[in-house]
Amino acid sequence: MSQTTTNRFSTEEWQGKRDQYVARGVSNGNRHLAAKGKGAELFDIDGNRFIDFAGAIGTLNVGHSHPKVVEAVKAQAESLIHPGFNVMMYESYIELAEKLCHLTPGDHDKKAIFLNSGAEAVENAVKIARKYTKRQAVVSFTRGFHGRTNMTMSMTSKVKPYKFGFGPFASEVYQAPYPYYYQKPEGLSDAAYDEYIIDQFNQFFVAAVAPETVACVVMEPVQGEGGFIVPSKHFVQHVASFCQQHGIVFVADEIQTGFARTGKYFAIEHFDVVPDLITVSKSLAAGLPLSGVVGRKELLDAADPGELGGTYAGSPLGCVAALAVLDIIETEQLNQRSEHIGQVIEDKANDWRTKYPFIGEVRRLGAMAAIEIVEDQTTRTPDKKRAAAIAAYANDHGLLLLTAGINGNIIRFLTPLVITDELLHEGLGIIEDAFKAR
Repeated sequence: MSQTTTNRFSTEEWQGKRDQYVARGVSNGNRHLAAKGKGAELFDIDGNRFIDFAGAIGTLNVGHSHPKVVEAVKAQAESLIHPGFNVMMYESYIELAEKLCHLTPGDHDKKAIFLNSGAEAVENAVKIARKYTKRQAVVSFTRGFHGRTNMTMSMTSKVKPYKFGFGPFASEVYQAPYPYYYQKPEGLSDAAYDEYIIDQFNQFFVAAVAPETVACVVMEPVQGEGGFIVPSKHFVQHVASFCQQHGIVFVADEIQTGFARTGKYFAIEHFDVVPDLITVSKSLAAGLPLSGVVGRKELLDAADPGELGGTYAGSPLGCVAALAVLDIIETEQLNQRSEHIGQVIEDKANDWRTKYPFIGEVRRLGAMAAIEIVEDQTTRTPDKKRAAAIAAYANDHGLLLLTAGINGNIIRFLTPLVITDELLHEGLGIIEDAFKAR
C-alpha cells in the first residue's frame, strides 16, 4: 500500500482539510480516507477494511483495481495519454465503438460516440434525438434519475437534493408515469395495475404533451436512484411500441444497469425490447471517466462533424479500461455471477423480512437488488430515518452501504460482481447486525 501522501496527516486532519477546502455540497457517505482497493474491499489509511456494497455508486462491477484494468491503463499511459480524438484518432476509441455496436441489442447498423459522464451521455442522446427528429420535447419518468447538469436535472424526478434551488430548468421536459408495484392501490393485481399505468401513460400524451412534438422518451429499464424499481415486460414493451408508432426515439438509460449488473450486459434485454439509443457509463470503464451513446446509425449520423464531442471525451485511458472490462465480464462470466449474487441477497433478505416488520419489500433484477424500509408491513409508510440509520451503522462497522429512493428509504446493493461468497455473507451479516441495532 503506497502511503507516500496519505500518511502525511491523520484521518482527523484529512477530515478537517476536507471540511475547510471541499465544497459542502459534495456529500460523503463515509468519512474515512481510502488508500487501497482490491476486488470488493477498500482499506483506509489506518488499515481499516471495508467490504464494498456500494461499488462507487454502481461503477465497479469488475471490482477495485482489477489486474487486467490496471495493466491496460498502465500500458496506455506509457504510450499515449490524450491526443484528443477530435484532433487525432486512436485505435482504442474505434475498437470500443465496434465492440459496443455488436454487443448492444439489435442487428441493425449502429454507431457510437464516447463522452465523460453519464449525464453527458444522456444530454448527447437528447441532442441526437432532437437533431434527427427535428422535435424539441423530451419525456422521462417519475422517480427517474439522469444526472445533475441543467438538462438532466430537468429530466430527474427527485427534487431534494438534486434540483432544489438550482432552477430554472430546461424547457420542454416532461415526466410520464412509471409503475411502482409495491405502492400500488390496495386491491389491484399487478396485471390490473399495469393496465392502469399504461392508460395513464397514454393519457399523459393527451394531457401533457403531444407525441408528434416529442423527440425522445428516456427510460431506465430499472430505476436506480428512484429505488431499484423493476417494471413489467408488458409496460416496457408498451412504451417502446408507443415510441415506434409515433416516431419517437426510445432511449434506454443503462448507466447504472449496464455491464452485467442485472445478469445481462444490458437490462433492456430482459424486456425483449430493442432501443434506438442506449446510454452507458459507470461500470463501463471500471472507475475511469467514460460514457457513451450507442444506437442506430441513422440517428448517430444526424449531426454534422463538430456538433458532437468534447475535449476529454472518450480518452484513451478510459477506452482501454473499457475494453478490459468487456473481456473480464466474458472470461469471468460475470453475467452468471450477477444472478448468483442477486439470489443470495434475495434469499437472505426474504428471511429478514419474516423477522423484521420494517422490511417491506425485497426486489431485484440480477444483482441489482434492494429492500424497502417501512414503518410496518401493513401501512407500507416509507421510513427514511431507519434506512439512514442502517446505512450509517454499516459504514461505521466496515461495510460501505447506500440508500436510494424518492423517500430515501431503500437499502440498495451494488457490490462488485467479483465479490467472493465469503465476503458477500460477511457483508450481509453486518446488515443484519444493523437491523438488530436499529
